Amino acid sequence: MTSVSIIGAGNMGTAIATIAAKGGSPVQLLAQDAEKTQAAATAAGASVVSGVAGDALTGDIVVLALPYPAVAGVLAQYAGQLDGKIVVDITNPLDFATFDSLVVPADGSAAQVIAETVPGARVLKAFNTTFAATLATAAVNGVAPTTVLVAGDDASAKEALINVITAGGVAAVDAGALKRARELEALGFLQLTLAAGETIGWTGGFALIK
Repeated sequence: MTSVSIIGAGNMGTAIATIAAKGGSPVQLLAQDAEKTQAAATAAGASVVSGVAGDALTGDIVVLALPYPAVAGVLAQYAGQLDGKIVVDITNPLDFATFDSLVVPADGSAAQVIAETVPGARVLKAFNTTFAATLATAAVNGVAPTTVLVAGDDASAKEALINVITAGGVAAVDAGALKRARELEALGFLQLTLAAGETIGWTGGFALIK
């Protein structure tokens, strides 16, 4: 069974931990606030163990459930420990000062920046086009199934993550190579601005209908 370490115990980290635990994966949840992390681990399921950021990573898959500005510090903290791991970037790299642009190069993505920072890891982009509430219910506004879009250059890494997600009751599809992360981040950016502007709710968003 593929094990999962999640760095970040906010709404997204808790929702992803819940899905992984529901599917039977051993889950480690790490964050700066030990009390908050333990509460999130309890909410996610009995098989989730908690710790603090900086603890050794136990998962085959490492999910960065963090705001993009926090990612560089975490990658530096775990320098050398991510080689061979599947590293999942869920960020939407918005300029939070203006809420009107992304802070990565126009021809790149946050995921590609991370891949360059940790070249020994197998980096995937996933979860950034789904809100925590739609992950928790496996439905977009109770109408359409939630689908996690997964992009990356390593087919076996994508398969491993997709298997964890689908075992937990949420649909997931291969969205192509890591360069597709740029389009996923643009989609996530648009969805966030619509929700922030109250055009859609945080239980809504984009759905993939086959």
